[in-house]
Amino acid sequence: MNEKIKKLYNPMTETAFYILFCLKEEMHGYNIGQKVKKMTGGEIAISPGTMYGSLSKMEKDGLIRFVREEAKRKIYIITELGNEILDTELKRIERLYRNSKGEE
Repeated sequence: MNEKIKKLYNPMTETAFYILFCLKEEMHGYNIGQKVKKMTGGEIAISPGTMYGSLSKMEKDGLIRFVREEAKRKIYIITELGNEILDTELKRIERLYRNSKGEE
């Protein structure tokens, strides 16, 4: 895994986490925002500026890739590198949870 990119996304912001998590299936920015709102019971709402800035940066960093355009909306999906970084973050979150419960 690209060490520079790994360090950049570790630990990951909630925004980055949810975007990568949602892009396990093909999706555009508006759909990601709606799915995140639903998943978090409305606690997290990603603004359009944050969403599209994050998508652009993640695409540049190789975490996601453009698939196609539908009705002027860009559809993205997570890449292999994005999956590796997401898996690393999930393991970090799981470790934090275990530690908070007094598990080793």
